[in-house]
Amino acid sequence: MRDAGPFAPEACRFVRDGLSHTVRLVHGEGEEILEEVEEDSQHVSGQQLCIGLRDYAVHRYGMLAKAVLNRWGLRTTEDFGRVVFAMVDAGLMRKSDEDSLEDFRGVFDFEEEFRVAPVEAPKVNGPDAEAAAAG
Repeated sequence: MRDAGPFAPEACRFVRDGLSHTVRLVHGEGEEILEEVEEDSQHVSGQQLCIGLRDYAVHRYGMLAKAVLNRWGLRTTEDFGRVVFAMVDAGLMRKSDEDSLEDFRGVFDFEEEFRVAPVEAPKVNGPDAEAAAAG
């Protein structure tokens, strides 16, 4: 994975594994997806891949998804596309003639999609609340 441009090897592995996840979501296929991706029937669009990568990140990293992706330099859906095209250039992935980096632009906003809701402390009622307030 080191031949895929300036991106962290972890980012490339994430995109590769996320592609398998996305193909399964879109096409409902089995385990050996990557070897078959070159077939037109297995192709996913840049937009589909972005949505699949979002789903994969949340599934794999939960509330830390945005922090993990950001650590690898992935801050926008266009960054997903940059990784994909670096991997294509390195011969690690394939693309169709219609695929372009533009397909990855503005698919979703990282801040909104990976937003973590604030956690509120549980409220204590009854005698325990009085003891907690008395400190």
